[in-house]
Amino acid sequence: MFIHDDKLKELAHRLLVIEAEAVAQLATRLDDQFVRACRLMLACQGRIVVLGIGKSGHIGGKIAATLASTGTPAFFVHPAEANHGDMGMITTQDVVLALSNSGETDEILTLLPLLKRLSIPLISLTGNPTSTLASNADVHIDVSVAQEACPLGLAPTSSTTATLAMGDALAVALLEARGFTAEDFARSHPGGRLGRRLLLLTDDVMHTGDQMPRNAPSDLLQEALLEMSRKGLGTTVIVDEEERVLGVFTDGDLRRALDRQVNVHTARVAEVMTRNCKTIAPGTLAAEALQMMQHHKINALPVLNSTGKLIGILNMHDLLRAGVL
Repeated sequence: MFIHDDKLKELAHRLLVIEAEAVAQLATRLDDQFVRACRLMLACQGRIVVLGIGKSGHIGGKIAATLASTGTPAFFVHPAEANHGDMGMITTQDVVLALSNSGETDEILTLLPLLKRLSIPLISLTGNPTSTLASNADVHIDVSVAQEACPLGLAPTSSTTATLAMGDALAVALLEARGFTAEDFARSHPGGRLGRRLLLLTDDVMHTGDQMPRNAPSDLLQEALLEMSRKGLGTTVIVDEEERVLGVFTDGDLRRALDRQVNVHTARVAEVMTRNCKTIAPGTLAAEALQMMQHHKINALPVLNSTGKLIGILNMHDLLRAGVL
């Protein structure tokens, strides 16, 4: 069967409009039930246990993952498995969040007596406020939709999108209520780029000890050039006898010295170094160091302790290799 390109775009447009309208309608129905759900979840001493089967199960898995990564410990349990042993994963300290468009999912309804007996709070998200699940929940959030985007009206489309959006709304409301920060988020994602940006410190990537290129102010310019070449960081830090930083000498300083026809064999490095150079403290986020380098158009930063002594050197390339950008 051939279908025209424009028809394909028309079908996609129709679906997106229907699903967008379904989500927009949720905003008009937000009421105290949403607030009560948030309060129950904030007061939870255990975990938020998300239940759902079929397409609702897939949405439930995503909601549980979003909650867990934004400061609300949560996990997903398949209702059928809960009926065959996994109910032991749910404790009296938990809150159950059950998803069912019809509100009549047998595998979930079978669990209701046990949840009631254990006094485990139940929040339901259904498309039927008069359903068995909605009626037996401590809190019910209406996620009903006017129509499914599926042209047959059969495949869960608008309904699952609406449920997912409401799950995101719960997660973000809880995130804000807990004062959850980007740093907290990074701790939940230590392997991701955000984790590297927000958890990596200057101490983790700086060069220390013999890896640090440094010279005395009385050293000849050619000695500073040799030190730069040996250490390969494109700079050398000029320090006094107590390792306090006096300035830096960089590739840029060398070019400026040559423009002034400075004699590289007789000049002292103190004569051509950059004084009042930019520095950074240990324990600072590596992302902040990278931002400083980019802003000031420099490729290296001396790391100074509280007494102004050199303890490390940061290089732009090391930060980029560490995935800070």
